[in-house]
Amino acid sequence: MRIVAALGGNALARRGQEISAQVQRANLAEAARALAPLVRDHELTITHGNGPQVGLLLLESEADPSVAPYPLDVLGAESEGMVGYLLEQALRNELPDARFATLLTQTAVDAEDPAFAAPSKPVGPLYNAATARRLERERGFVVRADTGGWRRVVPSPEPLRILQRDAIELLAAAGVTVIAAGGGGVPVVLDAAGRPRGVEGVIDKDLTAALLAENLDAELLLLLTDVDAVYRDFDTPAACALPALTASEADELLASGQLDAGSMAPKVDAAARFARAGGTAIVSSLERVGEALGGAAGTRVSS
Repeated sequence: MRIVAALGGNALARRGQEISAQVQRANLAEAARALAPLVRDHELTITHGNGPQVGLLLLESEADPSVAPYPLDVLGAESEGMVGYLLEQALRNELPDARFATLLTQTAVDAEDPAFAAPSKPVGPLYNAATARRLERERGFVVRADTGGWRRVVPSPEPLRILQRDAIELLAAAGVTVIAAGGGGVPVVLDAAGRPRGVEGVIDKDLTAALLAENLDAELLLLLTDVDAVYRDFDTPAACALPALTASEADELLASGQLDAGSMAPKVDAAARFARAGGTAIVSSLERVGEALGGAAGTRVSS
């Protein structure tokens, strides 16, 4: 079966953990063990998040007064390479006889996308309230409350086209497990001649994963996070896991406003989009991905 799996940020660094190379290596070793059966038994393409990583690179860039801060598209490319390297190495250590390739990916967006005027995508580490307000004043950050603190938010334009689609498909068809579209891909706009130019923003990796899965004619889209399923009334006494949703039911749940716009809402949106395109999507925790494939865990979204 042809599968696209989107790894959430918890596969790299869990809430409260430092974003060090050592922490990410340890977490990705666990992720590689969970993904190994999929690599062995299916045609797998992997995407991943990069919010904390690109945020950290941005802070490091701004900390050097001798160099102008790097733009988000360049830092997004850096984080794609960094996380792709760590993930590919973890997978190779788990499956030394398999073939892997990490592909730096650009994703075209609309220069007039309204997202550029309404930042919404969390990037970087959690801050306390005082630090968040200082960053607003000193660096012009837009910050919003997040679970356990505050995070910077940046524009998140809609993914329209994956520029490396053909290369990904060629590699996948040759039996290579491809790591691509990390962080949703580097956002670019195309001029009249089709030439790309990077723009400030971060594309939601789940929406790009849905687009990639549709482009590759995948049968299944796995949206892997730190929650075992989609819940109605999440984090309340009335919380109820939803084992299955139609695309229409997923849309209704999104419209209800129950889902966190910075975490679960994009996953359910991506799942509904892919289901409407004719595929099946599963939202599940990484740890229970095997059970989710068998129907014993997660939330399955279909047309």
